[in-house]
Amino acid sequence: MIKIKDISKQFGNYTALKNLNLELYEKEFVAILGPSGCGKTTLLKLLAGFMKPTSGNIIFNEEVVANVNSIVPPEKRNISMVFQSFALWPHMTVEEHIFFPLKHHRYGKIRDKQEQAVRVKDALEMVGLNHLKNRYPSELSGGQKQRVALARAIVPRPALLLMDEPLSALDAELRMEMRKEIQGIHRHLGTTIAYVTHDQGEALAMADRIVVMNKGEIEQVETPENIYTKPKTVFVSTFVGKSNLLKGNWVTKDSFVPTGFPLISWPDIGISEELKDQNLYPVRPEQWILDEPQKIGMKGKVHFAQFQGNEIHYSILMNDQTLNVYSSVFTKRFKPGDAISLSINANVTRPALSY
Repeated sequence: MIKIKDISKQFGNYTALKNLNLELYEKEFVAILGPSGCGKTTLLKLLAGFMKPTSGNIIFNEEVVANVNSIVPPEKRNISMVFQSFALWPHMTVEEHIFFPLKHHRYGKIRDKQEQAVRVKDALEMVGLNHLKNRYPSELSGGQKQRVALARAIVPRPALLLMDEPLSALDAELRMEMRKEIQGIHRHLGTTIAYVTHDQGEALAMADRIVVMNKGEIEQVETPENIYTKPKTVFVSTFVGKSNLLKGNWVTKDSFVPTGFPLISWPDIGISEELKDQNLYPVRPEQWILDEPQKIGMKGKVHFAQFQGNEIHYSILMNDQTLNVYSSVFTKRFKPGDAISLSINANVTRPALSY
């Protein structure tokens, strides 16, 4: 287990991290998600041992590896790292890259050459590069280079694998393919992974838990399902997927009345206390039910309609707010200018999942 206890990091007068507390469990895949400048890469560098915290402790299996007074350097931690830039050596072949940590990694070092060869072969097969083992980086595509970097990182079987936006340099199709590769490797090896990304789709698709960061602080730590369906803060509800934040009044603990529609009442579907205190009700675009104008209902007008394959994405003007609504292509289609009614389908939001 890895414990991050009361960690802060300052650079001069700038505070990059503010009193972070987090635990990473054995064999867990944790995505650290947030916008640029939120502190996620700083946190990864602290876990790697590239810098000391300003305050707090980082603990690996009951051993303090970093605090304000001391730091265990990267080479003395059982970790590997995959960088955004691949970080490959131009004079080494694919196979030589993967042999390298077995000769030099403190925890992954293997003296027996036959065992080295078996380990390298296994790593090449895991990333599908056995047929390219004699090529140099200049002869590889971007996706192939990232597979080399991944194989080099996993071959010493580290206790912790750190990944810093490893797919951001790849095109959309390759990113989808590499997600599956990384998930498959995680299942096969069971290594704890800390995966930094600003891509919410990556985090939702791959992680066991997501750490949502903003302005150097942790906003929420939950399973992907709970992050999406039960956001605790305004930031999480709008950053992870799209969310419509409706203003109104919580007239009781379990009943919300949206502003301008006194005859409408919505149930509590797992809204956080923080959002309730601000008299807000988050509604995901797919939670709306779009219909012909009703006598009793939230009335609005279609502003935009965009075909997206299996869905129509609507922008709906209602009072002084523009709402995002996703509707199936198999339901009635509406055009810009059409008057409509909106209601919510509370059953779209699933119950909380225990971790």
